[in-house]
Amino acid sequence: MTTQTIANRLVELCRQGQYDQAYQELFAENAVAIEPARYNVPPTEGLPALLEKGKKWAEDLVEVHDTTVSNPIVAGDYFTVSMSLDLTTKSQGRSQMEEICLYEVQDGKVVKEQFFY
Repeated sequence: MTTQTIANRLVELCRQGQYDQAYQELFAENAVAIEPARYNVPPTEGLPALLEKGKKWAEDLVEVHDTTVSNPIVAGDYFTVSMSLDLTTKSQGRSQMEEICLYEVQDGKVVKEQFFY
């Protein structure tokens, strides 16, 4: 798959709330996720760890009030997507979040995602 194809599919799945499917379908087995440095969270490495991270996030989720996902911007092996979430979680209550997500693609799979919020 091309970077553009992967980017379009990721946006499609995120807009449907199908995050696990996005990981399983589009991410490499050795993919890495990086959160903003200010949170002192070590990178999440490997597809099983990414799926577990998503599972824990879903378990904390009470309600998604609104979400938007922009169209991707693609440059070479990279693409970005802007996302905004209005949600309620068990741990933090209701909150709004805006983020830029940067993805790197190699050999037809996402190998790195990095979040800026």
